[in-house]
Amino acid sequence: MTRPGPLGRVKWAANRALLKSVGRLSKGVRIGYRYGFDSGTMLDYVYVNKAHGAVGIGLAIDRIFLNAVGWRAIRARRALLLATLDEEILARGGRDGSVFVLDVAGGPGRYLQQLIAGHPEGRVRVECRDLAEAGLRQGELLARARGLSTEAISYEVGDALDPKPPSSGAPDVIVVSGLYELLLDEHRIRESVERLRGLLAPGGSLVFTTQTRHPQLDFIAHVLPNRDGELWEMECRSVEAAERWARDAGFGEVESAMEAVGLFAVTVARG
Repeated sequence: MTRPGPLGRVKWAANRALLKSVGRLSKGVRIGYRYGFDSGTMLDYVYVNKAHGAVGIGLAIDRIFLNAVGWRAIRARRALLLATLDEEILARGGRDGSVFVLDVAGGPGRYLQQLIAGHPEGRVRVECRDLAEAGLRQGELLARARGLSTEAISYEVGDALDPKPPSSGAPDVIVVSGLYELLLDEHRIRESVERLRGLLAPGGSLVFTTQTRHPQLDFIAHVLPNRDGELWEMECRSVEAAERWARDAGFGEVESAMEAVGLFAVTVARG
């Protein structure tokens, strides 16, 4: 993040004031201020990608907000993540014919419900964890509305950086989506990758995302609050660095792909 001079501080203060006032006519901006622009609830709104706002100008602001390059990249990341998980599921049968997927920071888990729906009933079992209970409750309501049972997808409060073994057995696939981009301390990421490898079933896979670049880092870091109410700083890292975390943790087979917009990578680590 670039540290601003006096004129820069005035500019960012004006941007914050504008977003907090006129910007709140956008539903997406209101969600960001209530839950954090990095929250699972915010990402769930971005995934739906349907503009809402007060009167005509609020609707227009919300559409501009949802069309921001970072949100477009996050939707492309979800598409790549779903395709990657589909491949992992098709490649394995699981111990009882099903594949157990654990997402350690899944928020409402809308994409996980889509993942389950794309396979025969009973083929995919999911445990979705997050620290934000509001997002988990939202996910449960969505799942029940879709007719998904608690056997198909369950929601649990859990710390992604201090993960506990699932009570239903070791997962075949563990997902970490949108978390490592938020961590400024790389040592914490390395520790996380090592811990999650220890939770996997034999032959299991870790699927995680990283952000390689973002053209609006300064705007985000000076204007948008995160889930803790602090300005949202992010760290961009190379695909090579992400793959090195996995290899250093003991994974033998590691590969990555970029989403279509070109800001995020999805890495699969096996073995």
